[in-house]
Order: sequence, then C-alpha cells, then structure tokens
Amino acid sequence: MSGEETEAPSEEDVAADEPDPDAPASSEAANENAKLFGVWDVTEIAYEDPSTKRYMTVTPIAHTMGRHASKQFKKSEISLVERLINRLMQTEENTGKKQQATRIVRDAFDIVHERTEENPAQILVSAVENAAPREETVRLKYGGISVPKAVDVAPQRRVDQALLFISDAVASATYKSSTPAAEALASELTFAADYDVERSYSISQKEERERVAAAAR
Repeated sequence: MSGEETEAPSEEDVAADEPDPDAPASSEAANENAKLFGVWDVTEIAYEDPSTKRYMTVTPIAHTMGRHASKQFKKSEISLVERLINRLMQTEENTGKKQQATRIVRDAFDIVHERTEENPAQILVSAVENAAPREETVRLKYGGISVPKAVDVAPQRRVDQALLFISDAVASATYKSSTPAAEALASELTFAADYDVERSYSISQKEERERVAAAAR
C-alpha cells in the first residue's frame, strides 16, 4: 500500500454526478408520452365493462415481435390494437402479412377519427366491449344424447370472440367486393361502438350467440 492520500472530490464533480431534474426520469416516462402510430393518445382510455378491463391493454406499441407468444395467458398484456392486427392477419388474404394488416388498422383509425372526431383507440375498446358475448352454448352428452347447455363466457374468451367477430366482418365485407379493408374495418368499429345491431356484423353475431344460449338454459 502506498502512503499517498486520495484527493477529495470537488463540488463540481459532485454536481456532475447528480441527476438532472429537467431530464426524463426513465424510459417508462418516455413510453407514457408515446402515441399509437405516432398520433393517438392511449393514456385516457375509458372502460365501461369491469369484467373485461383487465384483459384489454391499449399501449402505444403495435408490434411486440411475439415476445409473449410462448407464455400462457400473456396475450392479455399485448396491446388490443396488436391483437386486432394479428386477428386480421389470420385471414386468407393477409396470412403472414403483418405490415399490411398494420397499415389496414392504421388507415381504419384515420377513417374512424374523420367520421366520429373521437380517439379511434377508444372506439376500438367500446366496440370490443359491445361485441363480447356473455353467454354461449356447449354440448353435453347424456347416454349418447347430445344436449346444448348455456354457460357463461370467461372474460378473456369474450375479448377473443369480439376480435374474431370484427375480423370476420371485415373478411365478409371485402370478399369479392371493391370495398377496401380499411373502410370495412372502420365501418365495423363505428357500428359496433354504437351497438348498431342492424349494420354491425359483430353485434349481430353476439346477439345470436346469446339468443341461442338463452334458449338452451
């Protein structure tokens, strides 16, 4: 050991090590200020259905690159927008085309905003809440006889079914038609958010599921 004394740090060095109060606190603060597609604010989304609230997450990130794909029940942590994109990607025309499906959703959000002057992320949440069926039927066998039985739908499945109905509505509206997919998606989201049974395919499917379940009680 040497007998040399260490020099105490000066006041300037101490001030340099202290964090800047004007600088962002962390990357989380930067994410809070981020916007979906660089346009839409998702920090003040209102949820009307408490049962599905914890299973619907709206974040500014529309592509997580499958980080939750191998984790059970982790899909609820994925943004509802990305889950809609993934569901649209499962149709024949868009299979495996995530950029194309993302562009469809982004364009549809622009159309929804032009029509309603509201945040399209909020419209999506309202559409999913309205299109989520509360009851469905299962088949039970008694001595070789198949009998339908009404059962309650789990909240996570309710969200999955609503997204399925919305994507099926887009597929049916654009099949052998000149209607653009973004236009069809915007119309379906708008009608579902307004609970328009006559013009919304997803709402009509939900009503049909619940009607059959009510008859099987």
